[in-house]
Amino acid sequence: MKIAGTEEVVGKVDESFLERLKKSDVFVLGGDKYQFGHAKGMVAYVHSSVDRQPTIPSWFSEMLPLSFDLAMSIGKFRRLMEEKFNHNRSKAEILEFINGYLYVDSNAAESIYDYFREQFLFLEIPHDKKILVESYSEQGRHYAVFHTLFGRRVNDCLSRAVAFAISRTQHHDVEVGITDNGFFVGCPRAFNAMAAFKLLNSEKLSQVLSAAIEQSEILRRRFRHCAARSLMILREYLGHRKRVGRQQVSSQILINAVRRISPDFCILKEARREVLEDLMDLPSTSLVIKLIEDGKIKLKQVNGSMPSPFAFNIVLESHTDMMRMEDKVEFLKRMHQKILDRIGVRSRKEAAEASAA
Repeated sequence: MKIAGTEEVVGKVDESFLERLKKSDVFVLGGDKYQFGHAKGMVAYVHSSVDRQPTIPSWFSEMLPLSFDLAMSIGKFRRLMEEKFNHNRSKAEILEFINGYLYVDSNAAESIYDYFREQFLFLEIPHDKKILVESYSEQGRHYAVFHTLFGRRVNDCLSRAVAFAISRTQHHDVEVGITDNGFFVGCPRAFNAMAAFKLLNSEKLSQVLSAAIEQSEILRRRFRHCAARSLMILREYLGHRKRVGRQQVSSQILINAVRRISPDFCILKEARREVLEDLMDLPSTSLVIKLIEDGKIKLKQVNGSMPSPFAFNIVLESHTDMMRMEDKVEFLKRMHQKILDRIGVRSRKEAAEASAA
């Protein structure tokens, strides 16, 4: 990895991490922030003077993604917990339910109860039948947090599709952060995230995502693997083994050539399929959009001045790499206290309205 315009080498990253990067993505390496510009062969060119927060966690490529089926099971548990709170069940009854459902000890059950109770009092609990879209502003930037607990592979598809829709319809470049529990999009200017999400169609989702990844690094590198398997690119020639960097340069020339021949060239189509179905999860994403269209999953937008407890884990990913552990603990304590203060104010207000009625 080199600084753009120079030959200064600043470090190395895995290719699996590099292929996930999009132009202008910000990541952390060795405690410093870098903005991805472009890649040539096996060399990534970056910019070192970066003001923005990281959009890609440093350990992203090493973390196993949450599966779609397990994510749906967690969403079901969230829905059951919301029903308990809606029916004003006692703390003892909810703790008994948590112990029986999850087989956890008393300390874990208490933590889970407090976590869900704070989310319920602060906002609402998103689950497998309800997607919340939180909008808020912070330090001059506008954010929309999508509580889509469907696993990172599905959220990768959804986030790229939403970002593509915003860029095409509202002409904004947005930053994206992805976790297993959801994703967020951010922009210096106000944007309508819900409108972009509603533009997604289950039947045309494949076309949208194909267009969204067309100029991405992940497609270029996946094309190299497909071209090598089909012998369009030779790993060895006349007894000499070609370096991976040279293979990548050859694939870059080749992908531009096959695009001129046909956008549906068989090797290019296979590269798109591998990206959308093997690395991401297009079938499950289409199922989620279909369930939304059929009304089986509800969409709800809420506006606030700060992220909710469930949104914390999503938006904090872009800050974690730049914070020392003690700073992170203090930051979490401070934000948690703000949430408790907000919940206390709301609880007193609701109690006063109830007594007046």
